[in-house]
Amino acid sequence: MPATNRELADFLRRARSRVDPARAGLPADGRIRRVPGLRREEVALLAGVSTDYYTRLEQGRRITPTAGVVDAIARALDLDAAGRTHLGDLIGTSAPRKRRSAPVVQRVRPGLHQFLDSLVGQPAFILGRRTDVLASNRLARALLTDFDQLPVKQRNYARWILLSDEARALCRDWEVQARAVVENLRLDIGTDPDDPLARELVADLAAHSCEFRAWWDAHSVYQRTFGSKQFRHPVAGDLTVNYETLTLPGDPDQTLFVYTTEAGTTSREAMDLLASWVWSSPSAHDHRSGRPGTL
Repeated sequence: MPATNRELADFLRRARSRVDPARAGLPADGRIRRVPGLRREEVALLAGVSTDYYTRLEQGRRITPTAGVVDAIARALDLDAAGRTHLGDLIGTSAPRKRRSAPVVQRVRPGLHQFLDSLVGQPAFILGRRTDVLASNRLARALLTDFDQLPVKQRNYARWILLSDEARALCRDWEVQARAVVENLRLDIGTDPDDPLARELVADLAAHSCEFRAWWDAHSVYQRTFGSKQFRHPVAGDLTVNYETLTLPGDPDQTLFVYTTEAGTTSREAMDLLASWVWSSPSAHDHRSGRPGTL
């Protein structure tokens, strides 16, 4: 085990720099702040620990605070639920998860494939570890891209949205979507920082995307649970979808994404148009037909 927890040190420093001292309830002490955010001693004061203890923690020393101390530091740093979870993962106080000693191929059980196929009016797909795309239904492949037709290494949502020109053209709010993916990837990888495939993915994205490098270095985390996305599709036109995510029972490393549109809106009309186009000639729009790229 490394002597220094560099990921923890980086996360604490960056989280501290984002806290507004005035909003944290700290009185002005007349000293000039040379860097943004809180000082180490102020975090320690707010968390109820000694400055020396917090300093050693922020230096990445191998110490393990109690759950109460972790909660106090999270409150002092104004972390949201995702940030609190990430802090616990990095420190090692989160609920233990089975570590994988070697890369394991994830597979979606047959019943879930059948469930995806039954959603004929809603795009749906399943992401695994590192945002690998494990399965998708026909409408998702029509709206986004046909991941099944890509080489295995390319079947990754983060890689697609950050590195493909088609994703930039498709997503009207590309920067919002792409940054959320990066911050969610940070959160996911924090649960298994020694995963060699995750390290390879991060290195590849950093080598080819300046946006990824900036967002990754910011060390913000985000848990995608629900929200909305905006698209400009070549067939359906402009539409806004709402998404919900569900962690699948029996496999916490698989997440189901379902896109819906609000009834009575132009977005619903656009989705209905896309669905009609897809199902008008099923063989022409099935991933087994050899159709490359986005529909």
